[in-house]
Amino acid sequence: MPSFDIVSEVDTQEVRNAVDQSNREVINRYDFKDTNTHVTLGDTSITIESSTVDRVGAAIDVLQSKLIKRGVSLKTLSAGEPREIGGQRAHAVFQLNAGIDQDHAKTISKHIRDLKLKVQVQIQGDQLRVTGKKRDDLQTAMAAVKEMDLPLPLQFTNFRD
Repeated sequence: MPSFDIVSEVDTQEVRNAVDQSNREVINRYDFKDTNTHVTLGDTSITIESSTVDRVGAAIDVLQSKLIKRGVSLKTLSAGEPREIGGQRAHAVFQLNAGIDQDHAKTISKHIRDLKLKVQVQIQGDQLRVTGKKRDDLQTAMAAVKEMDLPLPLQFTNFRD
């Protein structure tokens, strides 16, 4: 029986490369001179720290451009607003979105069921499995999920006939 999985994964190597490139650019750019700006990657977050909120905003733009060039969707980052942290420093913390949480999984599942296709949707932890008898129904479900405006990057994997 044909099936596919809907997952939300982050390519950590590409994110690490984008953070490294951002750090190199921030170190070499003249407008970041003497601001002690740096971008750090944690296990599940990216932190940008600088001397002012404006410099943090500029560093965010640099990071976003590097992520886009490396093919990483900006939906992988949850919104982190630049803010003052005291001691003439400012920072922004972005969480990396990996996996589909229960609320979004239920939303996707309901959306597919509302299409009245002959497919079944199963929530399996942080991913969904869609199975059906016809390949065309699966492709229609895939297109409908792509059109949804969700705040996380979705990939379709493990397509089997």
